[in-house]
Amino acid sequence: MDLPEGFPVAPMLAKAVPEVPDAPGFSYEPKWDGFRAIAYVDGADVVLDSRGAKPLTRYFPELVAELSRQFTAPVVLDGEIVVRQGRPGSEKLDWETLSQRIHPAESRINKLAVETPASFVAFDLLYLDGKSLLDEPFETRREALELLGASLEAPLHITQTTRDVTLARGWLAEFEGAGLDGVVSKPLAAPYAPNKRAMFKTKHARTADVVVLGYRVHKSGSGVGSLLVGLYDSSGNLLPVGGISAFSDARRQSLVDELAPLVVRGDDGEAVTGETERSRFSASKDVSFVRLRPERVVEVRYDQMEGWRFRHTVQFERWRPDRDPRSVTYEQLEVPAAYDLGDVLA
Repeated sequence: MDLPEGFPVAPMLAKAVPEVPDAPGFSYEPKWDGFRAIAYVDGADVVLDSRGAKPLTRYFPELVAELSRQFTAPVVLDGEIVVRQGRPGSEKLDWETLSQRIHPAESRINKLAVETPASFVAFDLLYLDGKSLLDEPFETRREALELLGASLEAPLHITQTTRDVTLARGWLAEFEGAGLDGVVSKPLAAPYAPNKRAMFKTKHARTADVVVLGYRVHKSGSGVGSLLVGLYDSSGNLLPVGGISAFSDARRQSLVDELAPLVVRGDDGEAVTGETERSRFSASKDVSFVRLRPERVVEVRYDQMEGWRFRHTVQFERWRPDRDPRSVTYEQLEVPAAYDLGDVLA
């Protein structure tokens, strides 16, 4: 499609904060748990770009059709692709079902588009009918989005917002039961800032996306004992940052089959192995691991960092098939605000 000047753009990002900020000049909205997507719509020409620059268009033909049908003027929207599951009155967002929509086979994509159709929830308007809104304050962009969204029909929606911090903090607890994972706070006066952490997110847990680079065989000699994960640094090097363990017996076995296509093999067809760095705690342990091609991204839960590694073993949250592994960098990690140890000890 013929993109307007200044587009495409990287999505605006959010900085993690422990509490929903209570200050004048903020708009609050639910944090949707899906695939972040910027939708470029110009008649029958529709493009869905993900946060990691991985094209999503081919995976959601039902959304392409609805975006083309419901918008009569060229438009660029920032939003989230989600899948709703359950009966009216007990619906929830379903991440597992959404993640299954990323599939290489066109026949499977078309089948799932009918069986588990997706929805698009817009939360920002970046371009409308020949005019870029990137430099407009969010308050102006939101008003334009509400006017545009008044005529939208499912599966296209616009997110609700409030300027009441008490209500927003209630959402943080209440909306979790519907599968949402926090609250986003946006300065009303701020322009759209591509690839900048210009808004704030308050989530129920600290998470990060990491690249799977290998696995250790379980101490029983069968199955995956732990996954080794890494992050790309500013120079493009993939550095190991920790491991994921605590899998059930059944899951350990299924992971072997699931990861088999990614195993790096030598000319003799045998799996290539490596060794992790030894420490005084692992001097007598087997630190070998099976190397994997760095093509899969997983979201993990963690408590804190120690230098450039996770302080403790992290917990598996979910696969992220929408993320390009090369986009998974240290920049996503939360940096705690500086605090004087003397104040802690005082």
